[in-house]
Amino acid sequence: MREFMRITKALADENRVRVLLALKAGELCVCQIGELCGLAPSTISKHLSILYQAGLIESRKEERWVYYRLPGKEATVAIREAIDWVQKSLGGTSQAAEDCRKLKQILKVDPTTICQRQLR
Repeated sequence: MREFMRITKALADENRVRVLLALKAGELCVCQIGELCGLAPSTISKHLSILYQAGLIESRKEERWVYYRLPGKEATVAIREAIDWVQKSLGGTSQAAEDCRKLKQILKVDPTTICQRQLR
């Protein structure tokens, strides 16, 4: 029951759902995710924390950067099904298409440049 409640809480926010859809393309730096969503670093960190606590994303730290990705096959059935449901239900929306176009542009820029821009 607790896992279900954490998952549903995490999915109850548009920005968190957008993050899950974006991570379908692969691992992203926290700065890239913030750039995509247009949110302040502290706000995006809170969203990522909720997704992480629910088990919907995983992270790794490399030097001073933190990268996020969708969980692998070791994730519980509930986690895998929740991610699949989000992608099947919302992956074809205009918001998802716009985010995909925007993400392609973001990925052309060095993450260091994006992170420095966000710190200003």
